Amino acid sequence: MKILTVLPEDVDWKPFAAFPPEVRLAVIAGEPSRAGAYTIRVDVPRGVKLMPHRHPEDRMYTVLQGIFYVGVGDAFDADALEALPPGAVFFLPGGTPHFHWARSGGYVTQVTAIGPLGLEYVDPEDDPRR
Repeated sequence: MKILTVLPEDVDWKPFAAFPPEVRLAVIAGEPSRAGAYTIRVDVPRGVKLMPHRHPEDRMYTVLQGIFYVGVGDAFDADALEALPPGAVFFLPGGTPHFHWARSGGYVTQVTAIGPLGLEYVDPEDDPRR
């Protein structure tokens, strides 16, 4: 059995249609579109907001860089954001509406879950895939 190793220089950042165009996503392990375990990274530049959305799968987030501002609820509420520093880990149960903001600078999170990955915006008008 071969051990999977991913070095920082091997990370392949790409746009992801369900996110604003400035945001990049990298698949680290697995295949998010299929059933099974996967790990992705999400790189969000300063000022970008991800409006309220939910994922059907339970997710484990780890903040790798920057401050990750995240809130829970059906409506974006800057006062409800929690600032998570690098090294913070949090669990988000599937179906939980939440939102993010790169408020003080860009951030990178790593997400591990059991796919397939799903993403549905609370307000369909917020969905960049429209």
